[in-house]
Amino acid sequence: MSIPLPPAQGGEVIDTVAVAQAQLSDNKGGFWSDVFRRLRRNPTAWIGVVIVALFVLVAALAPLLAPYPETALPGARFITPTHIPGPGELPEFPLGLDRFGGDVLSKLIWGAQASLLVGVISTALGLVGGMLLGLIAGTFGGWVDTLIMRIVDIILSVPNLLLAVSIAAILGQTPFAVMIAIGASQVPIFARLLRASMLQQRSSDYVLSAQTLGLGRGRITMSHVLPNAIGPVIVQGTLTLATAVIDAAALSFLGLGGGRPETAEWGRMLTYAQAELSIAPWLAFLPGICIAVTALGFTLFGEALRESMDPRTRAR
Repeated sequence: MSIPLPPAQGGEVIDTVAVAQAQLSDNKGGFWSDVFRRLRRNPTAWIGVVIVALFVLVAALAPLLAPYPETALPGARFITPTHIPGPGELPEFPLGLDRFGGDVLSKLIWGAQASLLVGVISTALGLVGGMLLGLIAGTFGGWVDTLIMRIVDIILSVPNLLLAVSIAAILGQTPFAVMIAIGASQVPIFARLLRASMLQQRSSDYVLSAQTLGLGRGRITMSHVLPNAIGPVIVQGTLTLATAVIDAAALSFLGLGGGRPETAEWGRMLTYAQAELSIAPWLAFLPGICIAVTALGFTLFGEALRESMDPRTRAR
């Protein structure tokens, strides 16, 4: 029979037996093995993993899967001012052609590669920069923490997309500028998250025990606090990948991604589809669906990972 304790901070009643069972599970297989076990039992996680895996495979195998090169225009002879062949009209172009005569299927495949590259690199830049600031703030505290957090608050006062657009416009219309812009807009999120997680861990019993044994601040931080505080940051990184894909498409849609008009990129495809909506609406629907499904996959997997690592749900 479980004995309920007084409500916790969130107003929930903690079941002592369930908590003990969760702790026993951690002792048997470790924290990460328990997380992976819960992920395997979560159908939402499987849906997200399948979507993300398909996206990664298509992007990685784009040179083999795409029927035509990235900037090839094999169907230019079929384009007229009033008609663009759509899906199923021409056997050699299953998803039709765009205004320039490019194969839509090939461009969607090559666009997956471009979106994956921008999403991963920009998220990695934001993750590294944010973790560095959060680590410094969470380790030293005091005026260092205050200074860094005030700078982070100022950056957070500007909407992410607006900040990314401003940075990309200053750096120039290139894919690399888009990566830096998106990564810079994500730095404050990771910095605040890691700093808050480290502050929570610093008040734990194992940190007090390490301090009693005479271990230095740096060793305690790197060997104990950081490994236990990095979990929420990993979850946020997974969720941020979805945002990065959407932001990359948005910046390309605004013309900040650089490249030629026929360049295969989902956001660029949306840009040049606007003028053809009346005669070729699929040119906007297909890349839009790809962006939405890819973002959904990263979001589902990230949410499932968050739930698996949340001690409140693991204790149920």
